[in-house]
Amino acid sequence: MRRRYFITFLAGAAVRDAGVVVGMALLLAVHFSSATLAQDGIDGVTGFAREPVHVAAWPAGRKVAVSFALFVEEFGFGQGPVFRPDLATRNPDLVNEAFRQYAIDWGIARVGRLFKELNVPLTVVLNAEFPGTHASVWKEFRAAQPNAPIVAHGMNNTSHMLPLGRGVAEQKAYIRRTLDMIAGATGVKPTGWSSPSVYSNGDTMQAMAAEGITYNLDQMDSDIISRLKTPDGSLVLLPYPVVTVDMGQQLARMKTPTEIETLWLDYVLELAREARADAAREATTVVIGIHPFVVGTPDGAAAMRRVLLRLKTDDAVWLTDTDAILKAAGLK
Repeated sequence: MRRRYFITFLAGAAVRDAGVVVGMALLLAVHFSSATLAQDGIDGVTGFAREPVHVAAWPAGRKVAVSFALFVEEFGFGQGPVFRPDLATRNPDLVNEAFRQYAIDWGIARVGRLFKELNVPLTVVLNAEFPGTHASVWKEFRAAQPNAPIVAHGMNNTSHMLPLGRGVAEQKAYIRRTLDMIAGATGVKPTGWSSPSVYSNGDTMQAMAAEGITYNLDQMDSDIISRLKTPDGSLVLLPYPVVTVDMGQQLARMKTPTEIETLWLDYVLELAREARADAAREATTVVIGIHPFVVGTPDGAAAMRRVLLRLKTDDAVWLTDTDAILKAAGLK
């Protein structure tokens, strides 16, 4: 208060009023920045410049873009996620091996059929080694999802991951080999990338841009798309929130598919509610990671079905794939 009175004493009421206007403008700017420009500045992880990509609305005036991304992964015998950690020291570890193998033999195809039946677009996040190791599984799945965009997910998810800490050149070579292997097996050279186990660094981002990757799913801290500016070009970052990934919810938090169903609906429908409450609010995006050992089981597929059917009825929600999001945002 003393500061305000001092300014008034020196410059009079007119200056005081102007100061109030400027102050209010600054407060509003701070509020606006925290609400919609959180990614405008320097990215805290990579140290690269980052800016938001603003989208007023998605096709047909919808406000929330949702892409379910199925992770088709190669782990190898004796490796990968475990459903029962207390049994992991057994040899052979029949329970956890069965957990992973069921996902490959039954879960992947089941998810592909479900999305086809409901006519909902699906994004595929693919380990490069998977089509060669499980050729018949990949063939059956791809027959059900021939047009699903493929996002590269490294070589595999356990023993052949990104060479972090070994420089940009080695990461470029790893990404190049991954893309070439996927292209050779599928006929598609991906332009999207998801780092194995969401484990990447600034060198990874620079290497992606250098090798022709245009978008990435490693961003886990936003509701809107942003752009990362690396020394070798820009990358579009699509939001991939930590809490929506079914694998972490099931294995780390012991959530059932029905509980994950509730989480997904709450997450997406709250974004839709926020959009309805504020007509000027920009459109939001969420890429939700799904895994065949969660939604590829019969109970998981039943929960997935209910989620998709419910979201299809909401006129603020756009169920789509990652390529379509980029096109609608004018980024492809």
